[in-house]
Amino acid sequence: MIQAGDARIIEISTGTREYSLYLKLTRYPDPGFSYIGKGEAAAIALTKEKGGILASNNLRDIRPYVEQYKLRHMTTGDILSEALWRGLITEKQGNSIWANMLDKRRKLGFATFSDFLD
Repeated sequence: MIQAGDARIIEISTGTREYSLYLKLTRYPDPGFSYIGKGEAAAIALTKEKGGILASNNLRDIRPYVEQYKLRHMTTGDILSEALWRGLITEKQGNSIWANMLDKRRKLGFATFSDFLD
């Protein structure tokens, strides 16, 4: 994705809005909100400040922030569904990717990609 120009690596520098939000999410959340991990916080901060789409399956931790900041969000199922719709993968390939993620103990909410589609 990086080579194709569809994604890029961005650093979070101290003194930026991204960094301030990152600190808030990891150390000083608003009342009623929970601390979140560094990776999720970085992704949320960059998505909010730079625009774009937050890709995460960790709905339990990120949902309040997705709603608060009105972020565009996609899960693995959403990404694979779009790839299927665009003809980039077959359903069988989607099931293989899904199974590999489950083997790595990723929580996807469904046993197979086909189940997700249904």
